Amino acid sequence: MNNRARSGEILKNVGFTLLSEGKTVRIKAHGYSMYPCIKPGSLILIEPIKIKGNPKPGEIIAIKRENGLVVHRLSRIDVNKGITTYIARGDSNALEDAPITIGKIAGRIVGAESTGENPVPADISINTSPKYVMNRLRVIWIILWNKFRLIPFRIRGI
Repeated sequence: MNNRARSGEILKNVGFTLLSEGKTVRIKAHGYSMYPCIKPGSLILIEPIKIKGNPKPGEIIAIKRENGLVVHRLSRIDVNKGITTYIARGDSNALEDAPITIGKIAGRIVGAESTGENPVPADISINTSPKYVMNRLRVIWIILWNKFRLIPFRIRGI
């Protein structure tokens, strides 16, 4: 394991430990899965789930994964044979995440701060009906725009 991977593993474990001890953590958002609600570069505040009780559909939650945290919106709660599972989905994702139990939910998003990288603060309000298709089309447009906007300069050698 290289130093960067080791540092990432240490930071992930520190974050999980702080949340399990009832502390709120602040992390920088990456990726477009929650666009336009949370944009890359936004600073989000994650509060432990146990502070306000189990999450409700429409809330944004932080899910524990092997490689760290994933922040998605809770789309529904299913109860089958006495077992409660939570299903989340990014606001611009094509599909829902696999069902998880409450033990995999690290916390809920309770605040957001703007940064120089992203001067518009995230909109963390409860939303029970995100416009998944429209959000996904926006993300595809952004990715294509960022990829192809510099091509004329590359062709001319500038």
